[in-house]
Amino acid sequence: MRQFYFEKLDVWQKGRLFIKQVYFLSKKFPADEKFGMTQQIRRACISVNCNIAEGTSRHSGKDQARFTEIAFGSLMEVLNLLITATDLEYIDEATVNDFRPLIEEIGNKLNSLRETQLKRN
Repeated sequence: MRQFYFEKLDVWQKGRLFIKQVYFLSKKFPADEKFGMTQQIRRACISVNCNIAEGTSRHSGKDQARFTEIAFGSLMEVLNLLITATDLEYIDEATVNDFRPLIEEIGNKLNSLRETQLKRN
């Protein structure tokens, strides 16, 4: 079966793991957050990979880089929501710290991908 370019990207593969981890974690959020923070953090983590995939379909490096930049913004949104979840005592700080290495790795890979895309103009 043919794989699309985005499926071969290590950053997209790491994003799949990230989505899975965020979904499992957000299952522990209070039921009254079902349509609030739970939904928001899930949308944001999925947005990372969706924007990577959509960006690879663009023809110019500048357009590709813009989607990668949006993916990075979504990644930071997830981190912010994780920190907020500690403030609201839904999770502990150790849990956020467990996520930080993967967030940093994905962020670094997104930045590298963006730099490569900008050179394609």
